Amino acid sequence: MTRHILVFYGSYRRDRQGIALARWLVDAIAARGDSAELIDAKTVDLPMLDRMYKEYPKGEAPVAMEELAGKIRAADGFLFVTGEYNWGPQPGLKNLTDHFLEEWFWRPAAIACYSAGPQAGVRAMMGWRDILGEMGMAVISSILPVARIGHAFDADGQPTGDDGARLQKSFPRFADDLNWWIDAAKAQRARQAPPY
Repeated sequence: MTRHILVFYGSYRRDRQGIALARWLVDAIAARGDSAELIDAKTVDLPMLDRMYKEYPKGEAPVAMEELAGKIRAADGFLFVTGEYNWGPQPGLKNLTDHFLEEWFWRPAAIACYSAGPQAGVRAMMGWRDILGEMGMAVISSILPVARIGHAFDADGQPTGDDGARLQKSFPRFADDLNWWIDAAKAQRARQAPPY
């Protein structure tokens, strides 16, 4: 059974380094036989939250928001790739997620985190666990932390050095965990309609 996973990335910085991780994850998921699509908040470019998708009359939401709502509803699971900004979540990724609510419900989510230093973005990841859970997602317990992101990928976007090696070693278990929850949630949705 092929799973479809959306990989969300939220940095708007000019020299953003985590994009290499997000792109590598899309390729790594595809290499396992599933499909993945990168949703780059900077490319989607939703405005600062004024109205949620559900607050627009049917057919009147901005095109980018309407398209993304459809992609979220059609996905089997989500992978959020987050950097750490002052110990917290990236504002671009948070803004993108806040435009939606019911579209996220009843699907698993996983978090890959990174930072320029040795903490690997885990402080931002802790905040994201609460946020995603509150938005109706089942957040898996495994995380995928990448320290020293600026040195973890080579010029071709492939993992390199000790931090890249740790990523490659950790990814299979992380992906197995996400896939198990995706399969469990999909089976339950087929057996019984969500309660709301």
